[in-house]
Amino acid sequence: MEGWHHQNLILPRVGNLCRQQSEYLDQHFKTQKDVSSSSTTCSFLLSEWTKSCSDSDTCLLHLRTTLMERALSWISRCFRAKASLSNLNLTLNAYSPDGNASPRMQRILGGKLPQLAVQLRRIHNIRQYLETALCLEALVGDLEDAVFCSGNHHTGKTFTKLSSSLTSQDFGLKRERLLQAVKAVNDIEEIIVNVEKCQQQWHQLLQSVDHRVDKTLSVLRPEALAEYRALLASLGWPPKLLTSKVESGGIFELPNPLVLMHGDEKKSYAQSFKVLCALQQLQTRRERRKFKTLGQKECDIRLWAIDELVSPIAERMEYHFLKWAEQPEFIFALVYKVTRDFIVGVSDILQPLIDAARLSRYSANEAWVSAMVHMLSGFLSKSVFPLLAKRYKDKDMKLEVISLWLHLVDLIVGFNKQMQSLVRSEICLFLPDAQRYGGLSRGISVSRVFCDRPDWLKIWAKMELKDGWKKLKAVLKDARAWQIDNKHRVDYNVSSVCEKFLLSSREDHKAPVVAESALKIAQEMLDRCRSLPAILARVKFVRSTVVRFFWFFSNALLLHCKNAELSPNNPDDSALVRACQSINAARYVESKLQEWSDDVSFLEMKIAENDSNVQEKGKGFNDGCFFEGEIKSLAELESNWLMEVIAVLLRQFENQTLGYNHNEYCMDEDQNMTPDRDSAGTELALSGDFIEALHTLSNQLHVLKVNLNSKDFLDLWRSVADGLDHFICGSIVASDVQFSRKQTNQFRTDMQALFSVIQPFCARPEAFFPCIRDILELSTMNKERVKQLLLALSSKKSKTCMQFYGISYLTSDQVNKILRNMKF
Repeated sequence: MEGWHHQNLILPRVGNLCRQQSEYLDQHFKTQKDVSSSSTTCSFLLSEWTKSCSDSDTCLLHLRTTLMERALSWISRCFRAKASLSNLNLTLNAYSPDGNASPRMQRILGGKLPQLAVQLRRIHNIRQYLETALCLEALVGDLEDAVFCSGNHHTGKTFTKLSSSLTSQDFGLKRERLLQAVKAVNDIEEIIVNVEKCQQQWHQLLQSVDHRVDKTLSVLRPEALAEYRALLASLGWPPKLLTSKVESGGIFELPNPLVLMHGDEKKSYAQSFKVLCALQQLQTRRERRKFKTLGQKECDIRLWAIDELVSPIAERMEYHFLKWAEQPEFIFALVYKVTRDFIVGVSDILQPLIDAARLSRYSANEAWVSAMVHMLSGFLSKSVFPLLAKRYKDKDMKLEVISLWLHLVDLIVGFNKQMQSLVRSEICLFLPDAQRYGGLSRGISVSRVFCDRPDWLKIWAKMELKDGWKKLKAVLKDARAWQIDNKHRVDYNVSSVCEKFLLSSREDHKAPVVAESALKIAQEMLDRCRSLPAILARVKFVRSTVVRFFWFFSNALLLHCKNAELSPNNPDDSALVRACQSINAARYVESKLQEWSDDVSFLEMKIAENDSNVQEKGKGFNDGCFFEGEIKSLAELESNWLMEVIAVLLRQFENQTLGYNHNEYCMDEDQNMTPDRDSAGTELALSGDFIEALHTLSNQLHVLKVNLNSKDFLDLWRSVADGLDHFICGSIVASDVQFSRKQTNQFRTDMQALFSVIQPFCARPEAFFPCIRDILELSTMNKERVKQLLLALSSKKSKTCMQFYGISYLTSDQVNKILRNMKF
């Protein structure tokens, strides 16, 4: 401390000190005197710091010594471990089969040791098997005790017959026993699921356990249902129907005992409902495991507890149903009335119980409506349709049965919509998926009776087809139904021609009313079958009704065309009109069928039909649309008769121009005419034989324009123009026409008249007569250009040369012949 002075110290900056250091300095050095070397504070701190440093050095030395000892100890252990491993490696190499071990050791290591491992594994599996079997035996024993022994106050009976005289204590004991049994079965199911995943070879053990559990459940479910029924009876369920008002068809209100429950009654019912739901959930779980239906496609919306609510109501309703066998509309009205009156109480009382039971897949409204629909379907399949099917075989009763059967179907369709509307709002809230909604809607359908009985579906399809064809035949006989509505017709012009080919409505297609009637009848058939729950049943129905109906309609259109007696010798325009009627009707129906085929419902039916054909009949996959055959048939009818009309127009033009001889104007050149072939010449009138043909063609095109749809008329007049172009060109080449100056001018005048016939349908009619245009181009050439072109035709590049002279469609032989027949 002798040389110490505060000015000789290099102190750290205040900002580099931590908070604890700053507080320590502030505590011991409060004034300037405390910093001086003579202060007591500095002496005390110096001695304290010296002692602390000495203690720290001693501790550091001890830690260093301890670390060295530990390190030497671990190094020694590592050397010993390495030596042990080396010795073990040498020993194993010596005892290996490839080593120099003794034969006995080789047998032990090569054969007995693997056998020993297999035996140990087998002993382990046996131990697991015994432990699992004992556990299952204990659980199954507890289950059987809970069901057969515990709570059985009446000896000698499995379970007692419940009645309304049972006390609430008896109900409580039974519910407690049922819950214990359900818990035991759930525990058993957990073990079985684990065993199936890990030890599939224990199937005999699982079958034995399943057999005993099924035997127990066969007792447990009836007991739970009996208790639930007894409880419902004590609550006054089912409500009494007001017979007098029901029979007279009056409006009545049904009291709902579920809404009137209170206190202990409500609590007791909730517990019983919960037990039954738990039992159903357990049964469903076991069935899914057994039949491998974990990936269900449709949601089961029925509940046992709600089915038991409907069962006693069905017994009371059946009395009225039997009296209304000839008036089925009363049956449907009563079922809808009961369903609607109780649905609010069912939703308010039972939905909270379903939620408490954690049945997320179930809805009280859907289960209630489904149970009522199932009840009505059962009555119809048991008491109504069998009788109608039997009477249908009697020819004398067939018409009456058809009328009653179709009336029943109409009632079923309307009833399905009413029942589905009762649950539609809830489905929209909880099931936003449109496909799921469609599945549930079809599930709530009385039409299920036809899915269960294919023979009834076949009878219904025959009736629908016969009734639909009967309606259409009445329309076919009405001449007014074939008339084409021309009120919405717009004349052709160049500016609007492109807007006319977007055909959508019947008026755009110029289709007669008979086409709309056929589509309406078919649509009614489709609407009736939409409520069929099974998609393959809908496919079968549509194939048996709608598809066959359109085949009949196609034959009717074909017969209508044939009756027109379309012929070149028949100048009556009514034949063309009749052909247009059938063509327009075919095109309109074809477009609608294509539109229907693009609908999602028909795409689903086509996929289901393909899958069914591949699985059952071994047929290949058909990627066409649903109405592919019908669309193809209508398209063929349309194209065939359009070609027939075109052929008639061309043959009629040919017949009327047989006397048309271009050579009749071949005469000496007029002296006043200049030798230039490009001169306009004198004004010439049309050829006599050509006038009648053009007049007939113009009138017929006008009739077709008015009566034929725009798309087909476009194809028609273009095809007619192309046919006339080839016909006139071929006639000229074949007849060796001598082109004098006057004859050339006459030909030009006649062709301009022909162009004027097509002029109303296009801006440049000559563009649709390419061969005639080339002939006119040749007729304007002078003698020098003709010689040059004839010389060029003899070369190998004759086609290129003709294009240079503006000739694109005539062949070199045709051009050569025409040029050599020209007179100068």
